[in-house]
Amino acid sequence: MHEEEIQAIAAKEEKGAKEIAQLQNQQKILLNRKRIEERRARAHRLIERGAILEAVFPSAVDMDSKEVEAFLIALSRLPGAMELAEKTLETGNEG
Repeated sequence: MHEEEIQAIAAKEEKGAKEIAQLQNQQKILLNRKRIEERRARAHRLIERGAILEAVFPSAVDMDSKEVEAFLIALSRLPGAMELAEKTLETGNEG
């Protein structure tokens, strides 16, 4: 009887270890899916915002990344830029 109890406990331990491994694999799968979705959302935002930039400032098409960055920094430093951005953000959130 004692040997059977030991085998039963060992079987339960093995089953528990398998369940833990399965749950860990499921967690990895879910985290990978989350990362993929976050990357897709970021890529979509970057494409969308780049398209808006080029639509508003067609000359941005010919700029490299550093030039676009310098251009946007210069725009952000114009008098009233922050207030306009905040107002636009508030107006956009109302609709």
